[in-house]
Amino acid sequence: MSSSEQHAHKHDHDHDHDHSSCGLGDHKEQAVPFAASAAAAVYRIQGMDCSSCAKSLEKHMRTLEAVKEVNVNFSTGKMHIVEEGLGKEAVMQEVSKAGYTASPLARRMGAKEASADRTGTQLTILSGILLLLGIIGSFTSVPEAVTISLWALAIVTGGYKPARSAFYAIKSGSLDMNVLMSAAAIGAAAIGEWLEGATVVWLFSVGNMLQARSIEKTRDSIRNLMDLAPSEAWVKTGDSLTRKQVEEIQVGEIIVVKPGEKIPLDSEVLIGTSSVNQAPITGESIPVDKTAGDVVFAGTVNESGALEVKVTHLVEDTAISRIIHLVEEAQEKKAPTQAFVDKFAEIYTPIVLVLALLVIVFPPLFSFGTWGEWFYKGLELLVVACPCALVISTPVAIVSAIGNAARHGVLIKGGAFLEKAGAIQAIAFDKTGTLTEGKPEVKEVLTAVGESEEHVLRIARTVEEQAKHPIAQAIVTYAQKRGFSPLAGNDYRAIVGKGAEAVIAGETYYVGKPALFAELGVSTADWEGSIKKLQEEGHSLIVVGTAKRIIGLIAVADTIREITVRAIQRLKADGIREIVMLTGDNAGTARKVAEQTGVSRYHAELLPEQKVEAVKSMQQKGQVVAMVGDGMNDAPALATADLGIAMGGAGTDTAMETADIVLMADNLEKLPHTVKLSRKALRIIKQNIWFSIIIKLAALILIFPGWLTLWLAVVSDTGAALIVILNSMRLLRFKDS
Repeated sequence: MSSSEQHAHKHDHDHDHDHSSCGLGDHKEQAVPFAASAAAAVYRIQGMDCSSCAKSLEKHMRTLEAVKEVNVNFSTGKMHIVEEGLGKEAVMQEVSKAGYTASPLARRMGAKEASADRTGTQLTILSGILLLLGIIGSFTSVPEAVTISLWALAIVTGGYKPARSAFYAIKSGSLDMNVLMSAAAIGAAAIGEWLEGATVVWLFSVGNMLQARSIEKTRDSIRNLMDLAPSEAWVKTGDSLTRKQVEEIQVGEIIVVKPGEKIPLDSEVLIGTSSVNQAPITGESIPVDKTAGDVVFAGTVNESGALEVKVTHLVEDTAISRIIHLVEEAQEKKAPTQAFVDKFAEIYTPIVLVLALLVIVFPPLFSFGTWGEWFYKGLELLVVACPCALVISTPVAIVSAIGNAARHGVLIKGGAFLEKAGAIQAIAFDKTGTLTEGKPEVKEVLTAVGESEEHVLRIARTVEEQAKHPIAQAIVTYAQKRGFSPLAGNDYRAIVGKGAEAVIAGETYYVGKPALFAELGVSTADWEGSIKKLQEEGHSLIVVGTAKRIIGLIAVADTIREITVRAIQRLKADGIREIVMLTGDNAGTARKVAEQTGVSRYHAELLPEQKVEAVKSMQQKGQVVAMVGDGMNDAPALATADLGIAMGGAGTDTAMETADIVLMADNLEKLPHTVKLSRKALRIIKQNIWFSIIIKLAALILIFPGWLTLWLAVVSDTGAALIVILNSMRLLRFKDS
């Protein structure tokens, strides 16, 4: 927060708060390594279907001298690389060697990159045909050598890409699933199990293809948002219109948007009035009226009148581009559960590999069966050693859930915050701009004997014009409408959490809460009746006066948001134990708002540090606490809570940066959806983990009685991974009923 924000004038309720691969981590996550570095080139990587693939590719790229830094993220399918002298073509060629396809990230986020490599699919189909021909031949009089040749060719065609990836994985010191499967296929051929080997390779190839396509669908769920924004726009130059690519349009140029068209870039309306559907940004389907001076976002739909707008952001800096960037950055951050599973997988795989070698060597040494029999069991263990389904269980669910939330106008900044949202038991709400509209209006002005309303309002306007808080703006607006101009003032100073002061005509005037004047020692005896009556009616009171006397009272009231009551009722129905309102406003106003909204309890007349204490006291009860504020204010309380949730981030960079979760729309409508989605994600992650572990244990148990064949072991591995992916993808379609 800037110093000006920290000292902003807050004399109302809530203004006081701002015045300041395939172990649970800290609540505040670390940034993705050098992902945002300007020197890092970003490539989209296709063909990865497990985090071990990402690790192998990363290690391979690090073997190149020209590569200074590299980070391959499985969840988003992106590679960040800092290199000197390689160039794009060489980078893509090296990635191709490792068995994957790379394409540079387009300037326009979400724009279509290079098409996926179809070679893998073609080889899989050819391998399946050869396998089938060999099986048919085995039931006819075709010589055995012919059927073996067909199966051998099926192994070579279907296993070409996995074998190539395995080679580079071993070269870089990795043991991924491609290495394990290649070893199993070669071993099967070595002991004469050609049909088994061909079946293993083909099933593995099919499983990889299906997994890669399914995972890519989850990754594209957010990038496809950019397709909502048009690629061209009508640019106005003088009296003529020119059709231009959005990448060529500069800040300050004038664009004409006709009724029914999508707005191509973030802009400010210059001429025209219209209704704009902002659903892609905020998740709200109800159109918003726009007129001169209002901001419009790229990808939103101009539903009625024609608009002339001035471009305010380049194509890569639009709100929708920032959303995509933030979401993909969030998807790259590991959730605590994922970090734990990855550590488990790192231990599990080498243990099973060693066990496989022991199984191959020791039993036949002690005459407990033939070498061929135990070699086959060892190959099965190699396949079972791949923990792909387990490792994939968390990241695909996280990517899907974060993608779903973004499409509904909610930014969740990482897996850890998604997990926290699913575990919250209590929510603390800021009042102004959160439970209420945040657009208070002056309802009544009382003056001291001998003082005019005009004089009181001119004094108040002079002091308040420096402040940004809604209460201050309400007073300034009211004075403007009455035609009361400000006086000449100087030495303005904000009094944090209480009000402000300025010197006017040589005398210091104060505008703020009644408590401010109590501290100054100014008697309020003559005003007690009026103060009590107005506060009981739910008004916020602003006192105007000097260090000697009060010259007037200004009563201001805010209105409850229509959606607030419904949102709180839904949160209660979803099992949130405690819903608390924290406000710097007086007890009368707080009580009235609490009664109207249905919050469990409230704390009134709080300073910023007292809001922090209120959050801490809830945490001390053992509750996981979320704090909901406006993103620019309430910074200390947002940071103290287990989960900070900011309101109205669509046009506010600060809101996007300060909180763990951002509700893009300026209302609470999407908060219950976010809680339900997070809980659903946690359930699916647990289902995935338990399913993966049970399948692995079952496969391990079935090996030794001889009930598990090599191809069944592959099915148990790739099949389990595919089921886990499909289960996670349910989150993409989740809707709050």
